[in-house]
Amino acid sequence: MRRLADALYDVALTLWVGGLWAVGGLVAPILFSTLGSDRQLAGALAGKLFAAIGWVGLACGSYLLLFLLLRIGTGALRRWNFWLVVAMLALTAVSLFGIQPLLAQLKADALPREVMESVLRGRFATWHGVSGILYLVQSLLGLLLVTSFRRAAR
Repeated sequence: MRRLADALYDVALTLWVGGLWAVGGLVAPILFSTLGSDRQLAGALAGKLFAAIGWVGLACGSYLLLFLLLRIGTGALRRWNFWLVVAMLALTAVSLFGIQPLLAQLKADALPREVMESVLRGRFATWHGVSGILYLVQSLLGLLLVTSFRRAAR
């Protein structure tokens, strides 16, 4: 059972961080370059992908925290990798439950126009920028976690 839990830890970490980098670094830019004439469609698809990786992050991050707490006990609270996962989960939750719904509401409020052609353009651009920065920070924290987890995860 211990080997299965260890394997699931590796899979959860790989799926979450790999997904962050794949969606943010490959898929979203390809969507916008391929569908350049239809930025609204590219944005809608990218938004769905970012939401999906957010849910993956919540599931995988929850497992990682549970694994560390059950494996190390309260000693996990003194481990930096535990706090990296907590930070990544917090960023995921802020994005998924705070910023993404706000961006969706701004898009809905702009109808029948596209949000970037409306008076809400500035607010949308600001929150989109905040979202991008949080995503980048989360991706970098994940990279740090992956590159050094063998030494400190267990």
